[in-house]
Order: sequence, then structure tokens, then C-alpha cells
Amino acid sequence: MLSRMFLARFALILFGITAFVLTLDVVTYAADVLKLHNDSLLAVIEYAGLRLPGVTSSFVGISSLLAALLMLTEVSHNSELVAIWSAGVSQMRLILILTPAALLIGVMHFVINDRAVPNAAPVLHEWGIGDYSNKKLNVSSDDPLWMRSGNDILRAVKSNKNSSILTDVTIFKRDETGILLEQISAKKAELVGGRWELSDVVIYYRENLPPSRLGRMIYSGLMRPAAAGSRSGDPEEMTTEDLAYFIDNAGFGIRPAYVYETWLNKRYTLFFVALLMVLIAVPLSVRFQRGGGMGLLFAVGVGLGFGFFIFEGISQTMGELGLVPAWMAAWMPILVFFSAGTAIAFRYETL
Repeated sequence: MLSRMFLARFALILFGITAFVLTLDVVTYAADVLKLHNDSLLAVIEYAGLRLPGVTSSFVGISSLLAALLMLTEVSHNSELVAIWSAGVSQMRLILILTPAALLIGVMHFVINDRAVPNAAPVLHEWGIGDYSNKKLNVSSDDPLWMRSGNDILRAVKSNKNSSILTDVTIFKRDETGILLEQISAKKAELVGGRWELSDVVIYYRENLPPSRLGRMIYSGLMRPAAAGSRSGDPEEMTTEDLAYFIDNAGFGIRPAYVYETWLNKRYTLFFVALLMVLIAVPLSVRFQRGGGMGLLFAVGVGLGFGFFIFEGISQTMGELGLVPAWMAAWMPILVFFSAGTAIAFRYETL
């Protein structure tokens, strides 16, 4: 019963907040969308659908907290909470009862951030509406592409969609200090068996030597593109696979690898945010088990919840700046509040 109450209130609160914020967003930028798509109403509907995952994701955590507080307030007001405690149900057992529902919300939160948001982001970047107007991406097949392998840097004027065939390629071979040793130019480069096959090659040397001309050449450097298919945008708009791809390739020089490591760890914390909100709410209900003080219960609970989100934002920023290890930046808020909530629950159990 409690799990059903929790999930029902969570769905209602999340739907209400999302609908309100999404409506404001659509109304604000509807004129820009219509102008971009020749006054097509379907484009406005499509824009709303594209913005839906990002807006929904932003409010999953606070909605789960409000749902837990609302559920506990209702059962406290009806004196049902007294009956629950009198029946020998401990706080920890109540938390365990709500754990499956909280983890279900966590799975939904993860899927939205890991699949829905990355799928919508490239289109929103291409449209350049609203928040995306200052970070419109250029990831088409006609855009220049940069790659890196060790000290070597590659530039291609054009590429196919998967960046496996490049045209008008230039490879700058450098030493450890960044001094240019050779410049290799090729009309075409094709990725075959993990190696780049260059054709119509001209090699220019650092020394004043005549250039070498080759019909075909194998470049064995591990050049992998930063923008291939949907691998683009900010770390929060990438899938876990894309984040791991950037980590394995040292961020391609776009951002330090620890930025992507921080976001990858944060992505996995989404499984436990709703459970943490339950762990915050349940111990507070002990002080209000006989009804009354419901406003104070809500105020303290919401205050603790916002305290967590502020702490989470600060910690994540520290991870992105490299001030703390990536795993610590992502998991420290979860661990601190989990420890505090568990300690409070055990304290009331022993009183």
C-alpha cells in the first residue's frame, strides 16, 4: 500500500511540475520554432517532445522527495503512522519496504538521462533554440574533423557519417615537446582493420628536404574521432558508452578526461537518488507520528533535499575542475547523506 501511494504521488507531482515547466518553455520559444520551420505547428509539438526528457530528468529527484513527504504526511495525519510503529515496523523496515519503488524510479531516471536526453540533444543543438542557441553544434559530414593519437594531430576537411572515410587529410607528426617533425597530406584516408589507409600522399619534412610522394601509405596511429554519429555535445548529453569512449581517448583534447569520469560516475548515482530521498523523509516522520506539525515536516524535509542538491552541484563542480577524484565528486554527496540518514534512523530506533 505504501509503495503504491509513493509511486502514485511521485507520478502526479512529476507530471504536474514537468507539464508546467515544459509549457512555459514552449510558450517562450514557440515563435522561434515557428520561424525556423515555416510556421509549422508540428514543429512546436516536436520541440516539446524533444525538451520533455531533459525537463523531466531535472525534477525526478525533488518529485521523489515531495512524494515521500506527502505520503508520510497523509498517513501521519490519519494516525496510520502510529499503527505502523505500534505494529513493530521499524524505520529501517519501512525504508526497505519502499526500496523497490525507489529503485524503480532510479532506473527510470537513469534511462531518461542515458538514452532519451542524448537522443534529443543533437536535434536541439541543430535547431539552436533557447538554451541551445549559444552552443549550436556543427557535426555534419561537411564539417572539419580533428583527431589525436599521442603527439600526432589529424585534421580532415570532410568525413562520412561514421568518420571512417576522410578526405583532404593532414597529419601533423610532433615530438614530445610539440615541435613539428613531419606533415603528411593525403586526398583520402579510410579506416580498415583499425589502421588508416592513406591515398595520394605527400610528406613534408622538418628539414629542408624534398617532399615524398606516395600512392598509398598505412598510418598506424590510433586515431579515433571525437564526433562520430551521436558522440557530440556536453557530457551530460552523452550516453555512458560515449562517456567511456571519451575517457578512453583522454577527452580528445576537448576537455580533460576527469570531466567525463565525473559525469560517468554521476550517471550511476541516479539509481540511488530516489532511495536517498526516502531515507531523508522516513526518519523525519518519527517526530510527527501522532499528527500535527505537517508544515514543519515538509519544511525540514524540503530543506534537507535542497541541501543535498546544492552539495551535489558543488561536489560535481569540484570534480570537473579536477580538485577531487571523479568518483569522490560524484559519490560523496550520496554517501554523506546516506550515512547521515542511516545514523538518524538508528538513533531513533534506539531511543
